[in-house]
Amino acid sequence: MGYRILETDDIPDYLHERGHWEDPADISVREVSDGNMNRVFLATNADGTRSLAVKQALPWVRVAGPSWPMNPDRADAEARAYEQVARVAPDKIPAVHGYDPENYALVMEDMSDLEVLRTLLNEGASYGPHTSARIGEFVAQFSFATSDFGMASADRKALIAASVSPELCKITEDVVLSEPYIEHEHNHWHEGLDDLAREFRTDTRLRTEVADLRHTFMTSAQALLHGDLHTGSVMVGAREGTPVVRVFDPEFSFVGPIGYDLGLYWANALVSEERARALGRLTDHADQLRLSWEAFETEFRRLWPSRVDTFFDDAYLDRFLRRVWTDSVGYAGTEIVRRIIGFAHLTDLTTLEDPVAASRRALLLGRELILRREELTSPQAVREAVASLG
Repeated sequence: MGYRILETDDIPDYLHERGHWEDPADISVREVSDGNMNRVFLATNADGTRSLAVKQALPWVRVAGPSWPMNPDRADAEARAYEQVARVAPDKIPAVHGYDPENYALVMEDMSDLEVLRTLLNEGASYGPHTSARIGEFVAQFSFATSDFGMASADRKALIAASVSPELCKITEDVVLSEPYIEHEHNHWHEGLDDLAREFRTDTRLRTEVADLRHTFMTSAQALLHGDLHTGSVMVGAREGTPVVRVFDPEFSFVGPIGYDLGLYWANALVSEERARALGRLTDHADQLRLSWEAFETEFRRLWPSRVDTFFDDAYLDRFLRRVWTDSVGYAGTEIVRRIIGFAHLTDLTTLEDPVAASRRALLLGRELILRREELTSPQAVREAVASLG
């Protein structure tokens, strides 16, 4: 039949045809699309006892329309990532009930009883004791299982070949890891940041360090990544009194440096902290980098004895984790910078009545993280860098 763009009225018959719902007349549907890239629908039965989500990749960026074409096969990457995570951390992703590769559509668990982490933080909520630790565990479990330590060599080579995503990787290489440091039409910022934006574009040392991180992103095939792990791709809440953390939207998934996923999460946590500081709402924000790293390192070390290739000893593990830490710090810096003077800004800052002071602090921190990533060797060192901003 071929690819077709689904509309709200199509969803009942679509779910019935795909074998997910017996009676299409018993379905009410609403569109809840919120991200930049895709359309999402929620289907619910008449008495509200059953619901499913349908997510479809469009042949363009949703917020831009046909003027920014985008191959919808990014949904293949998302489905592949969910399949891999489901083997090792099924409690940290939404349940996937089916993938339709012809229409690039996923049928998934309805998570509308949970809240997007960024939304809660913007409203003044705390992270709580579980969220960042679960994210650290998620990255460790996912990355170890899809690395050369957790996967046989032939399987790894097949995974790398299947996971090549040149179009989406090019977006990251450009939007995150080059455009904010050059003159580019995608870049925009608050006028109160003109001087810093200009400084960053003319800082040759900064550009060299970003180039190094960019090259690592392009060449370091350590593990399958989420690829876009930020506070807007995490949902949290409680079910039957138990804390729930779900990571979603891994459509930028590809095989790359593990530190990229951690760095993106840290960047968003650090920007959230600047928002909370500006509003006088600091709670547990300062603990999140430490909690996520400790959980990541603990889980990665726990998994280490099960590695496939036993040539790698414990001394090499220490070296490998130091490299992941350093990469993570650097990528956190690049993500902070691009979210303020590049493309796709964060509501953490843009919704402040006066975003300039918090944005300036965050930008300066981002630069410090990039330039000093080899020196900032622990969560405490990063905290000291934050404190040094005054």
